[in-house]
Amino acid sequence: MWMEHDQIRAIKRAIEAALERGEHARLVELSQGLLEAMMSHFYKENNILFPTALDVIGEGEWPAIRAEFDGIGYCCITPPPMPAEGAGERAAAVRGGEIELPTGKLSVEELVAILNALPVDITFVDKDDTVRYFNEARDRIFVRTKAVLGRKVQNCHPQKSVHIVERILDDFKNKRRDVAEFWIEFKGRLVYIRYFPVWGVDGEYLGVIEVTQDITDIKKIEGEKRLLDEE
Repeated sequence: MWMEHDQIRAIKRAIEAALERGEHARLVELSQGLLEAMMSHFYKENNILFPTALDVIGEGEWPAIRAEFDGIGYCCITPPPMPAEGAGERAAAVRGGEIELPTGKLSVEELVAILNALPVDITFVDKDDTVRYFNEARDRIFVRTKAVLGRKVQNCHPQKSVHIVERILDDFKNKRRDVAEFWIEFKGRLVYIRYFPVWGVDGEYLGVIEVTQDITDIKKIEGEKRLLDEE
């Protein structure tokens, strides 16, 4: 079924290319191929996949499966949203030395390692405008020391820009914007800096996260490089 998804996507891309080139005969051929591929796929879903799933998947598993489908997206028809779950069901918990998150479990060591492995600088400022955390990425762009922890974020910026910081924080807290972004030249590299408000499960403001990334080489990317190109 997964392979057929790839085949259907390939036909769709070919149809788009034929449209751009005005290849009408090719467009008819591809459209017929897409119709046949999708009809065959739907038949397998309706007569094999779905009946089998109903036999082997327990009733209590379907809400989680539906939530994952919502995250992935739908092909043709999007069903109405599921009723919201209680906040407690989505909160993280610590059990047996692991942090149980809504989408999996991690040890503290794994969580720290993951955050440090990300190719971005991350800094978190809490709801009281206090710097609470920063990751230690291998190639960190802007140096951070632990002395910054516990300081007001306003004191981490030059006086001439504090009013801008205040305005961004106020916009976030009052839901007037959901991102603030800037880009600068730094040591011969193009650096992309973004700020995002962080919200709790009940919609309360928890703080802001700063994400800084060197996009110099990313801007040079052209064409495609797929997983199979590694062979």
